[in-house]
Amino acid sequence: MLRSESLFGKRETTSTNSPFSSASSNGSTSTPTGGNVTSVNKPAQYPSSVSAPAQAAAEESGSKLTVGPNIKVKGEIEDCDTLVVEGKVQATINCRVVQIAERGAFKGSAEIDLAEIRGEFDGELTVRQKLVIYASGKVTGKIRYGKLVIEEGGQLAGDLQVGGGHEQKELLQKTA
Repeated sequence: MLRSESLFGKRETTSTNSPFSSASSNGSTSTPTGGNVTSVNKPAQYPSSVSAPAQAAAEESGSKLTVGPNIKVKGEIEDCDTLVVEGKVQATINCRVVQIAERGAFKGSAEIDLAEIRGEFDGELTVRQKLVIYASGKVTGKIRYGKLVIEEGGQLAGDLQVGGGHEQKELLQKTA
C-alpha cells in the first residue's frame, strides 16, 4: 500500500482531476453538479534539493540533451547547446558542445564548436574550435577541426583537415 507522502516528502491532499472544476474564492473547488471538493495546494517550485543544481546547470550550459546508457536515438538534433552521449546516437546535429562518454557512440554528421570524445565517433565531424580525443576515444570519418588534442591511446583515422569551418567560410566569401 502506498503512503500519503509524495516523492519529495510533501503530503498530498484530496483533489479532483475533473476538467470541469474551477476554483472559488474560499479555496474549495465547485463541480458542475454543485458539490465542493477540497483544492490541492501545489508548491510554487520544486524543493531546493532538486531545483538549485538543475537551475545552475541550465544557466551555465543552456539547453542540454543527455542520451543515457542503453538508449538509442536516431534523427536530427536541433537547438541543443550541449549533447552528452552515453548511449548510441545516429543523427545530424549542429550544436555548441558534444561529449561522448566511454561507452557512448555517435554515427552521423556533426557541426560543433567543442568536441570531447571518450567513446566512438564515426561520420562527418566539423569542430569549429577544439577537438579533444581522450585515451579511450576513437574518431573515424571526414574530420575538420580548428585545434586538436589527442591523449595517448586516443585514435583518429580518416580524411583529416585543419580548419574547423571558419577559415573555409571566410575563404569562400573572399573568392565569391
